[in-house]
Amino acid sequence: MKKILFVAALSLGSLTAFAQEGEEVTQEVTTEVAVAQDDFTAIEINDLPEAVSTAVATDHASASIKTASVNKEEQYKLEVTLEDGTEATLYADKEGNWIELE
Repeated sequence: MKKILFVAALSLGSLTAFAQEGEEVTQEVTTEVAVAQDDFTAIEINDLPEAVSTAVATDHASASIKTASVNKEEQYKLEVTLEDGTEATLYADKEGNWIELE
């Protein structure tokens, strides 16, 4: 009877080890996807479309643009510094409309 309990406990331990390995693989794939989504290329602030610059001046008057980047869909990522010293990231399309990207 002791042998049966020992074999059952050993089997349960083996199944738990395989389940933990599966979780690690899932986490690695998630990390790769997050990195692939940030496909922006840095540009000069002077190269921003006028509509984007105007949108920042109008909707976030106290913000100053620290860096600017663009992706192949012509969406702009703006790192801005607010008047109180905090920093934020804003996203806009080429027409100056605010968009949300994850």
